[in-house]
Amino acid sequence: MAPTYHPTPISDVELIEPVVHGDDRGRFVETYRRSWLPLGREMVQANRSEKVAGSLVGLHYHLHQADYWYVLRGTARVALADLRVGSPTEGATMVIDLDGTEERGLFIPPGVAHGFAALSDVLLWYLVDGYHNPADELGVAFDDPALGIDWGVDAPVVSERDRTNPSVAEIPEGRRPTYGLRT
Repeated sequence: MAPTYHPTPISDVELIEPVVHGDDRGRFVETYRRSWLPLGREMVQANRSEKVAGSLVGLHYHLHQADYWYVLRGTARVALADLRVGSPTEGATMVIDLDGTEERGLFIPPGVAHGFAALSDVLLWYLVDGYHNPADELGVAFDDPALGIDWGVDAPVVSERDRTNPSVAEIPEGRRPTYGLRT
């Protein structure tokens, strides 16, 4: 059975609700299938992120890598910002709560900044279509007023890296993603 796709305000970002099968024994969910994802991306690495309530991660972006996120436990307030020059939704932002009790996956294309605040303890499982590449690990300030993101936490615990990311206006030359660029 095919999943349900929900529209988002950012081009190429897909919110996917897979089919859930359940009975008295429990449930079964197919959480990922390559054919569900746009742009023909092949996922090559799986990662697991566990964060305690009040933690904030991001905003991160990649010039070349796409992500597929799935929250297994807890609630994550996910924020996205389209940084891609020439995108039909350039500059658009969105915020969505992903909860482990709701079966939903989120596809994030290259050039869309992403992060999350742990509204509770969170277990996030995610796939990426490129192996870890420090040169493609970029970020923008989670508290950039131009983005206006409501993270839902009052005093977030943030890494040193994420506290020192530049604002969108300060992204260095050559580090701004371009819409449609495939590598």
